[in-house]
Amino acid sequence: MTEINLKFSQYEYEKPDFKKVISFINDETEKLKNAGNADEAIETYDAIRNVLEELDSNIGLASIRNSIDTTDEFYDGEMKYISENEPAVEEAYVAYKTAFLNSKFKNDLEAHFGKYLVEKYENDLLTFKPEIMEDLVEESKLSIEYQKLISSCKKEFNGEVMNLTQLGKFTQDKDRAVRMEATKLVSEFFEENEAKFDDIYDRMVKVRDRMAKKLGYENYVDLGYKRMGRTDYGKEEVAKYREQILETVVPLATELRERQSKRIGIEPLKFYDEGLQFLNGNAKPHGDKDWCVNNAKKMYAELSPETNEYFNFMLDHDLFDLEAKHGKAGGGYCTYIPKFRSPFIFANFNGTTHDVEVLTHEAGHAFQVYNCRDFNVMEYVWPGMESAEIHSMSMEFFTWPWMNLFFEDETDKFKFSHLQGAVLFLPYGALIDEFQHFVYENPEVSPKERRTKFRELEKKYLPHRDYDGIRVLEDGGFWFRQGHVFGSPFYYIDYTLAQVCAFQFWKKDRDNHDEAWNDYLRLCKTGGKKPFTKLLEVANLENPFNDGTIKKVIAPIKEYLDSVDDMNL
Repeated sequence: MTEINLKFSQYEYEKPDFKKVISFINDETEKLKNAGNADEAIETYDAIRNVLEELDSNIGLASIRNSIDTTDEFYDGEMKYISENEPAVEEAYVAYKTAFLNSKFKNDLEAHFGKYLVEKYENDLLTFKPEIMEDLVEESKLSIEYQKLISSCKKEFNGEVMNLTQLGKFTQDKDRAVRMEATKLVSEFFEENEAKFDDIYDRMVKVRDRMAKKLGYENYVDLGYKRMGRTDYGKEEVAKYREQILETVVPLATELRERQSKRIGIEPLKFYDEGLQFLNGNAKPHGDKDWCVNNAKKMYAELSPETNEYFNFMLDHDLFDLEAKHGKAGGGYCTYIPKFRSPFIFANFNGTTHDVEVLTHEAGHAFQVYNCRDFNVMEYVWPGMESAEIHSMSMEFFTWPWMNLFFEDETDKFKFSHLQGAVLFLPYGALIDEFQHFVYENPEVSPKERRTKFRELEKKYLPHRDYDGIRVLEDGGFWFRQGHVFGSPFYYIDYTLAQVCAFQFWKKDRDNHDEAWNDYLRLCKTGGKKPFTKLLEVANLENPFNDGTIKKVIAPIKEYLDSVDDMNL
């Protein structure tokens, strides 16, 4: 058994032997086909799970260490090696899944592993054929190319060379000239690299469209949904859901931007003003990274015995990399290393409110997977993305009673900004989703036409946004910074679905904390044993796709925001 009492720096990476893994899966597939009884059939899954968990652990370690330092030549090379060879494992595993579904012991397998695993396998078989192997390799390489490009920003500001995350801090500065300069430098990076971003994305769109057509789809949209594992809803439900956001949330978002404009005394509000919430400055954590982590330790100790155990595990094993630095990939994420039964949290702290938000957000993911790390079915350890984001976004709200630890006298400021920001996010998330539907339904349009469409959709979902003549943004290039558009097509709407669910937990927690927490804990401990709409039932949450849900959920949020005297915060 693997030693799990090691620190992350001691987790040993072993170069994956893809040929050996594929040969093993092929052997187990034959054993499954020739199984003499149900136990022998079940044993093949368990054997493959052990091998794939070892493989996933090594791929995960390479990916984490590559994102911590994208200039590290060793892990850069390993990621290229992995991207070239990993799709062949999928080919072998698809053959196993086919044998699983065709087994004479299928009923026994379903009884042992659950009906949902069968449904997942049936869905997976619709997403792969050997003919798309080279396309999958190319897609993976393009994702790495994008990550390296987005991480390459080096702009001099205040006598220092900064990346995009570090510059982001200054787009919230109280001094408008500072905000404008930081925004200008960020935009300058995207304008200088506009052709590169357009080219990477154009190649991504073409390769995904090619895969879809090889698999018999009209375009990538349906394939994209299946690759996201969506077995209980489709593009029609999502389109109607976006209409709910357009009808209910966009007017409220415009109203909130108008309040912000009055609050900071700038009319009309420009894009580079959006980051400043209050004339006397935004709420900020009142300490550095270590101080934040220590306060998080106290917070999770008091929230529940389960969160206390989980967070101490993370601390004891050094399962965080939180500070922004040169060469580090942007953004934040949580991943899981099965060999060591360890979640891992990656972030880019820059001294803003976002530091606390990303810590609590990724902690929600990590808490869920920590609770499911002993599952015997690896496909159930994580749920679908839209369900996984409920854990993270709801954790942001469950930790509200402890925000005074981080923000002290600025706590009310933080809470208003946090809730307002969550509302403002919904139209943007819907915009990104509709843009991607347009892109993949029209794969032959030019990069310029894509940007034109994005700008058109911005005016629909963000009618209040004014770029004040910044060329790359006026031309529809804002989405270059949205990594999900490049690396995870159709993922982004999941955040909005989860946000609507998290809003429900926000209200439930205010009404009855124990009941709300029990619902949340039950959801986390269920992991991915059910699809999205069934997990909503587990947590006693209303379905965002149902007509009227958005209106019902947004009403108490608006009531709270209207009750706040934000002019005096």
